[in-house]
Amino acid sequence: MRNDPQPAFGGRTWDDTTIEASPAATAGGLAVSGILKWFDVTRGFGFVVADDPSVGDVLIHFSILQPHGRRSLPEGARVDCLAVQRDRGFQASEIVAIDLSNAVEPTIRVRQGDDRVDPSALVENAGPFEPVTVKWFNRLKGYGFLVRGADSADIFVHMETLRRAGIAEVEPDRRLRARIVEGRKGPLAVVVEEEG
Repeated sequence: MRNDPQPAFGGRTWDDTTIEASPAATAGGLAVSGILKWFDVTRGFGFVVADDPSVGDVLIHFSILQPHGRRSLPEGARVDCLAVQRDRGFQASEIVAIDLSNAVEPTIRVRQGDDRVDPSALVENAGPFEPVTVKWFNRLKGYGFLVRGADSADIFVHMETLRRAGIAEVEPDRRLRARIVEGRKGPLAVVVEEEG
């Protein structure tokens, strides 16, 4: 877990950093190696501390991890990348290599000062996809409930789980499929997809 809650990126905090989701590959870019300081799965980005101190921290967006079959990286991972200069610092445009031999893989991530669990950390313990229906969803609050088809149980679903599935809007009675895990406060949808 990161020790400093809001590391600076070019004088701004990560909460207000504007990130280009898919930086255009330039002719080469700067070859950078370093260690991942932290990665926020919910926000989809993190920072690598470059071996070369003159480079500073390099922003890593989840979109460039996809060719490697990943959506995030654990802290301590060694990353070789190509980086391009942006207004607020360097941003990786391509991942060349990932070394996880010294990485610290979390089992469950809990936000500091918060008892909420990151649903993506629970995917390995989830059951198979099963039919669900949207009961209600509040975009302002960022969560809602699904109803399990098998037993009509309420299933909590977070906005980030829907975003990871590419689902921008949900209305009551919409049919989906979900992988569900038993959370500390009840059933929790950790993966959702369109009914198909």
